[in-house]
Amino acid sequence: MNAPYPFTALVGQDDLRLALLLNAVSPAVGGVLVRGEKGTAKSTAVRALAALLPDVDVVPGCRFSCDPLAPDAECPDGPHDAAGAAARAARMVELPVGASEDRLVGALDIERALAEGVKAFEPGLLADAHRGILYVDEVNLLHDHLVDLLLDAAAMGASYVEREGVSVRHAARFLLVGTMNPEEGELRPQLLDRFGLTVEVAASREPDQRVEVVKRRLAYDADPAGFAARWADEEHAVRARIVAARALLPSVRLGDGVLRQIAATCAAFEVDGMRADIVMARTATALAAWAGRDEVTAEDVRQAALLALPHRRRRNPFDAPGLDEDKLDETLEEFGPDPSQAEGDGPEDDPDPDGPGGGGPGGVPPQGDGGDQGEGSRVPPQAPAPESGTEQGEQPAPSGTDSDSDTGSGTGSAEQGPAAAAEPFRTKLLSVPGTGAGAAGRRSRARTDHGRTTGARRPQGALTKLHLAATVQAAAPHQQARGRSGRGLVVRRDDLRQAVREGREGNLVLFVVDASGSMAARQRMSAVKGAVLSLLLDAYQRRDKVGLVTFRGAGAEVALPPTSSVDAAAARLEALPTGGRTPLAAGLLTAHEVLRVERLRDPVRRPLVVLVTDGRATGGRSAGAGEPVAQALRAAGLFAAASIASVTVDCESGPVRLGLAGAVAQGLGGTVVTLDELRADIIAGLVKDVQNVNRHERRAA
Repeated sequence: MNAPYPFTALVGQDDLRLALLLNAVSPAVGGVLVRGEKGTAKSTAVRALAALLPDVDVVPGCRFSCDPLAPDAECPDGPHDAAGAAARAARMVELPVGASEDRLVGALDIERALAEGVKAFEPGLLADAHRGILYVDEVNLLHDHLVDLLLDAAAMGASYVEREGVSVRHAARFLLVGTMNPEEGELRPQLLDRFGLTVEVAASREPDQRVEVVKRRLAYDADPAGFAARWADEEHAVRARIVAARALLPSVRLGDGVLRQIAATCAAFEVDGMRADIVMARTATALAAWAGRDEVTAEDVRQAALLALPHRRRRNPFDAPGLDEDKLDETLEEFGPDPSQAEGDGPEDDPDPDGPGGGGPGGVPPQGDGGDQGEGSRVPPQAPAPESGTEQGEQPAPSGTDSDSDTGSGTGSAEQGPAAAAEPFRTKLLSVPGTGAGAAGRRSRARTDHGRTTGARRPQGALTKLHLAATVQAAAPHQQARGRSGRGLVVRRDDLRQAVREGREGNLVLFVVDASGSMAARQRMSAVKGAVLSLLLDAYQRRDKVGLVTFRGAGAEVALPPTSSVDAAAARLEALPTGGRTPLAAGLLTAHEVLRVERLRDPVRRPLVVLVTDGRATGGRSAGAGEPVAQALRAAGLFAAASIASVTVDCESGPVRLGLAGAVAQGLGGTVVTLDELRADIIAGLVKDVQNVNRHERRAA
């Protein structure tokens, strides 16, 4: 096995290195979420950190790595006597994206529990990671219920496994590190808040630094052991510094003045709840210990804010993480100590300002490429905001001619610039009919591992969810033949029944958006973008994948292939220009091809096509008047033949409506709704009005 890449040999990424080291000093900080583009040493840094952690003493033979000096009283392998201890290296355990719940938390043998009355427990990854590192690559692609279990265990320091009344608890304290590429989808704000710190990483744009990265990597690949040996002294120094900081941590003083700065900073940036205050306090304390000081300074608070607050300021997926450093400095200055009390807090107090994670007071790294936490750091695109003082459909008209005339034989309107989206709104639920079996989500009915129990079946493979009533019913007729004599039920493997559960799945929502000249008329595109943006927000909340196909002018294009990144779709929508003819058939054919390819990649995820159009179809100069419409209807028939669920959003407006979108929806075999009918608040209002009328009628009777 090759020696791991040395942590001290990493080039740049100062914030990433500092955040990892602070969690090594104080695991109570709550872990690190590393956000950034691919190829930025995220995984390399985490694996390198594991080699720096001090060895741990464990009880010999304990599968749960109990500390001999303080063994877990509820350890499934306990009770442990006081004799004996074995030292081993701290583990780094990786959680794969496709891991099951049993693989994460452990599995109970239900058959032995029922038949023999014993708790036969097979530990999971949480037990393996106890007193070490749990690393989750692509944490944003992990199923939500697994992320919830993971973060609950990290917060409580213990894991609980319960199956049909049989429960097991064991300690699970670990340094949690998650990495993600925002282009592949975001984590929910509620889950983001559970990570103590977050850092944004990006590849350096400085040629000299990039050259150094390549040189070191090539040297490591050529001779891993020799390369590691050249960095052994630096690695030993950092390991010793971690041990010293851990020893100093309990004696670090967190004064009332510093606590007031922390509270004022969290209040100024309007973060939700109190977790941010607690994490900032723990981070600032760890920063002081890492710098070798016994008191927290204002600079520690500033660095703690840059690491602990950016991801907690997001309110929806279209908000960009980040922190206004000018506002941060103003807040710290306003609530800071008197200048006479701030003496002695300079860089000279840091025993090793140039060490790993150092470079300034409190171990603050220099703000450079790959580590900047300020406004200049890489952030996901924001959704467009409506112009001040305008409502949906009231944005100023874009330049160009009214393009309703593109239904004739003219050339259609010229291309116009992107229209601003109207205010997003809460949409009604659009779902796929029937019952699927796709990835867990919140849109359509599906057979899932979580949800309400709808039946029972014989297990296929290992039993995971026992249907107790069905198991007893299957075993009851055979009790006399099996020689039952006591009160206990004699259960055999053939009696076991798996619970069949129904929950919700996430779907592939493919938006097919008409961006032709007719959609630009009377500022209709602003309302359309607002509607699609609302549907994108709904897709984010329901854990869907999304894709975007647009059509205008001479043809159609895939503006965004199917992805989990809703904010990427919002950015493409924002930049969408309008104008030209309406090649509706080309848009439908392109969407059909996208779904065909995606079905090969993800066959269990059911698609939902959302066609946003006024139903008008136009062709080239030589096309007959009815030919484009006929082509569009033939293309729509492909979706109906494949039983692909669809919803057509009719964008036609004005006193005279042709109802062309309804004909297309009928050809698709789906439903049609208007922009107004898409609003959930209008639907809720109609239901409320009907309820009020019924109530008045009952009173009158």
